[in-house]
Amino acid sequence: ETLEFMVSIDIYINETTRHAHLILPPATGLEVAHYDLTFNALAIRNVARWSEPLFSKETGTKYDWEIFQELTARLTGHYSPSFTPEDPHAKVDLALRFGKYKLSLDTLRQHPHGLDLGALEPCLPARLQTSNKKVGLAPSLLVKDVERIKKALAQPASSDFDLLLINRRHVRDNNSWMHNSERLVKGRNRCTLLMHPLDAQQRGIETGAKVEVLSRVGELKVEVELTEKIMRGVVSLPHGYGHGRGGVRLNVAQAHAGVSVNDLTDEQVLDDLTGNSVFGGVPVRVQNCYDLRSFV
Repeated sequence: ETLEFMVSIDIYINETTRHAHLILPPATGLEVAHYDLTFNALAIRNVARWSEPLFSKETGTKYDWEIFQELTARLTGHYSPSFTPEDPHAKVDLALRFGKYKLSLDTLRQHPHGLDLGALEPCLPARLQTSNKKVGLAPSLLVKDVERIKKALAQPASSDFDLLLINRRHVRDNNSWMHNSERLVKGRNRCTLLMHPLDAQQRGIETGAKVEVLSRVGELKVEVELTEKIMRGVVSLPHGYGHGRGGVRLNVAQAHAGVSVNDLTDEQVLDDLTGNSVFGGVPVRVQNCYDLRSFV
């Protein structure tokens, strides 16, 4: 809110982009060709696949790579009316041609369901760049920090905030944009606070009740769900909810707004070793509010 200028590249006006002075919507989804790089690392077979866009993008629409390149050119003073972004399709084609299997985009286009290049092959330790060809699992910085962690774990919980808050994800709302799909959000309410029954019993809380969750910096109200799948002393809220903020234009998501774990995240709780913000294990207090059955 204090930025002098903010530009977002997105097709949605969501909790983040509502702050933008300018939103540049790219062609997306079925308008975009796709060659997987990230998730091939998780594949159980060696495969290569190129997916052509199902629909042509609308006139005047730009792909995200066109937007990024033009913004870069304008910001660095290298833009001209004749500016033409570099086509990433050519880069993918070159990478395939110079790769182990000497493929090309044309080859993959002839196999729209992909090519099975065989079983995965071992690549260690040859791929390791360490002098001893071993994975360094115990860097000295981490080893030295173990004592601090032991002491932190041994400390009793604060009387004010005696529970630790973690988040979670569900296969149907793994990312926040999925909340704007009616097909994915239908069914029971998944934005609940998971709590161990014994922790709830100590606080006079029953499953389905509306509870207040408080941290040093904020508070929110949410339905509680009791389960022994979560350990004592820990409570959990799902990632990516909190769509009820002003300026958001996500009709489906707003109908299932939920609450945002970010409202409880304490900016003063940092990881000593790395300086990173702590988003898991935030100290909180949970107290009865009123039963959800009386909540309208």
